[in-house]
Amino acid sequence: MRLAAASAATSSPLAWAQASAWPTKPVNMVVPFAAGGGTDAFGRPLSAQFAKQTGKNLVIENRGGAGGTVGASIAAKAAPDGYTVFMGAVHHTIAPSMYPRLDYNLDRDFVPLVLAASVPQILVVNPKNMPFNDIKGFLEAVKKSPGRYNYGSAGAGTSHHLAGELFKQQTKTFITHIPYTGAGPALRDLVGGQVDMMFDGLGSSAAHIKGGRIKGLMVSGSKRNAAFPDIPCAAEVGLPDYTVTTWYGLWAPKGTPADVQARIVEEMRKAISSDELKAVWANQGAEFPNMTPVQFGGFVSSEIKRWAAVVTASGARLD
Repeated sequence: MRLAAASAATSSPLAWAQASAWPTKPVNMVVPFAAGGGTDAFGRPLSAQFAKQTGKNLVIENRGGAGGTVGASIAAKAAPDGYTVFMGAVHHTIAPSMYPRLDYNLDRDFVPLVLAASVPQILVVNPKNMPFNDIKGFLEAVKKSPGRYNYGSAGAGTSHHLAGELFKQQTKTFITHIPYTGAGPALRDLVGGQVDMMFDGLGSSAAHIKGGRIKGLMVSGSKRNAAFPDIPCAAEVGLPDYTVTTWYGLWAPKGTPADVQARIVEEMRKAISSDELKAVWANQGAEFPNMTPVQFGGFVSSEIKRWAAVVTASGARLD
């Protein structure tokens, strides 16, 4: 009876009027990493376009720490009223295998909304620390001096970390892992020469590559990226099984009314499909997968299983 009553209330004229009026105030978007990383590279343009469309701000709240799990925990406990959304990433499908005591669960505490962007991982180096013109010279150097070189990541258990561990496994090399509180701080130290390399999402590295501050040696997967056609892909350099994709998605706290969820999805899809954001996505080598919420939820479940296998095979652990 209560379920029927709730359903009736949700479909009432008043409920629909409230949903159609959304947003009536600023919306908070929890970004679980420090400013300057991939979530910012896509989140900030999305925020600007959302404000342009709706007349209400999409306020970014950077809450970094523990591989993105601190921000996820905060978002999971937010009021399910349509005024908090969570911009998570592939890292959050890795976290269950790396953090055994999470106080949230993606399936239990969130509802999937939109898979906003998908970009390949890229191996980038500081050209002063590692003055190599290609992946061949890079591999010769790291094999000759195990442990001498290091790579920064957005934190233990993130895709940056697992991409590095998978690379080490497949190339039989040893490179020291240095975890940060987000891709932004790690990238700043890469540009500054405090770390030697990163296995980064192309979206956050793109501007620095174009500016010559860092050098891209290889994109993951079996094809070159249209935004950087001169950088070889993993399959070309003898790593046909090295495929790591960074993606960014939007969730709402579980309990957010279904009609409000639909309005959020509508506005987010409209924003990402705008000419302005299409240009931003293309410039960063990103694609909009254009999945329905149900498809996105299924994709998340498959990613959790996939990364659990990678964690087990690579022996990755919290540093």
